[in-house]
Amino acid sequence: MQMTHGFAQHVENVVATVAMPSAAAQSRLAASWCRSFKTYQLHPGYRGRPERLSGRDFNLRKDENDALIHAAGSALDHLFKVLRMSGCAVFLADREGCILDGRSGTGDADGFESCNLSPGADWSEASEGTNGIGTCLSEGRAVTIDRTDHFSARNIAMTCIGAPVFGARGELVGAVDVSSAREDHTPGLNALMAETVAQAARNIEAALFRQAHPRARIVVAETDGTGPVGLLAIDQDDVITGATHAARRSMGVARDTPFAPMPAADVLGRPEPHRGFDRAEYAAVKRALLRAGGNVSAAARDLGVGRATLYRRMKRVGLDETCRNLSQN
Repeated sequence: MQMTHGFAQHVENVVATVAMPSAAAQSRLAASWCRSFKTYQLHPGYRGRPERLSGRDFNLRKDENDALIHAAGSALDHLFKVLRMSGCAVFLADREGCILDGRSGTGDADGFESCNLSPGADWSEASEGTNGIGTCLSEGRAVTIDRTDHFSARNIAMTCIGAPVFGARGELVGAVDVSSAREDHTPGLNALMAETVAQAARNIEAALFRQAHPRARIVVAETDGTGPVGLLAIDQDDVITGATHAARRSMGVARDTPFAPMPAADVLGRPEPHRGFDRAEYAAVKRALLRAGGNVSAAARDLGVGRATLYRRMKRVGLDETCRNLSQN
């Protein structure tokens, strides 16, 4: 009876909220409720069980997202290991809100299954209204949808925390979600879990980025320190060939667009003592000296030139002091 009362009360609350003329401007939550009701034509009191993909259709969906599933495996395992004792389940969804993979305790699996939280289920906002996966994907940001924050009254027993996952081109490719039906989750615990979920999403992004740039040197991009750490892919010529979503944001580069290669020094802010062919020669000679530990004869052999020739080139590009410093180490 209490659940029935809570169900009806939630339906009334949602319907009354979305009926207000300025509801969407009140908060992000109210805006999501309005999208669910007005744009997707959903009703908070609908009790039916949504359809889910299965069999061949679900296998095709997994094949389409093979890179995402592969990159997410270890991150999902670690996230579940951290949160399993709290009765939470961990899920990975694609960019359309379809759950691709999940982790849950043996004793909890049936409960999450009854809530339609299992592989193949559609948790887009268009299907379920406001929820951790769908709203995260709709808004491209991390969200915590705590119990009665959900649009549908059938979902108000759960707390769902979602974080978006961006691909190697900065495009939105999916979401990580942690869901729980426990009633003792506090705002403080939810905030801690939200940070853990966001870190898992960043780990998946890093794995996707490394998959896309297997031969590149991956370095951390400079940011303002308030958001996720960005990554840059740099080739053997010291040219940036790719950037993650966070790095693109800090550089002012649009997401999901071809990345225009640029010199690493132009982005990382390192001073260049030389330009053009002098810069290339400076870098080649310095690398040879470092490999040889400052031994000029060994560096000359590595470069295929005579010792005297190397000394002249070192002096011309200002590396004679570097040689003395290396020899003293």
